[in-house]
Amino acid sequence: MMILYGMPLSGHVHRVQLLLSMLGIDYRFEIVSGPTPELLRLNPLGQIPILCDGDLVLADSNAILVYLAKAYGAGTLWLPDDPVGAARVQRWLSIAAGELRQGPAAARMVALWQRPGEPADACVRAERLLAFMDAHLDGRTFLAARPPTIADLACYGYVAHAPEGHVSLEPYPNVRAWLLRVEALPGFLPMPWI
Repeated sequence: MMILYGMPLSGHVHRVQLLLSMLGIDYRFEIVSGPTPELLRLNPLGQIPILCDGDLVLADSNAILVYLAKAYGAGTLWLPDDPVGAARVQRWLSIAAGELRQGPAAARMVALWQRPGEPADACVRAERLLAFMDAHLDGRTFLAARPPTIADLACYGYVAHAPEGHVSLEPYPNVRAWLLRVEALPGFLPMPWI
């Protein structure tokens, strides 16, 4: 059985849980708190999530999403095979690792856990990203393609929980509608609220 190491309140962990649920994959969830010796053995960087699938150990939520989509999502559209579709998904995975992490995720980290080292302008970055997403979603159903892809799952958690970081979603009707479409997908699993 697969093992997923992480914390329930992590958006990075949640994106992996979403795809596991939507693919109908059974797994064991191991809650970790801090860089334990076992965690550091699995990922010397001490970051979560970590997925163990037999002898394979994978760290980095976006890498795990790609692996799961390719290994267990055959015949699905979670990760397109065509070059343009794959590039569009990769663009949003990069946004999830960059602008999303430095905006809504950072604002949430500061508001909830007073985490030092986060960008002082995280709320401004979040609002800039949400305005970009709102314009991008005008006339679109999902971020990278007509069907949902791993790009939507990678971006969902921290956008949905932006209000926990004192970033309102009210000015972004297309983003709010997109969140509802993600939440309506079969196998959707909500991320816990603080």
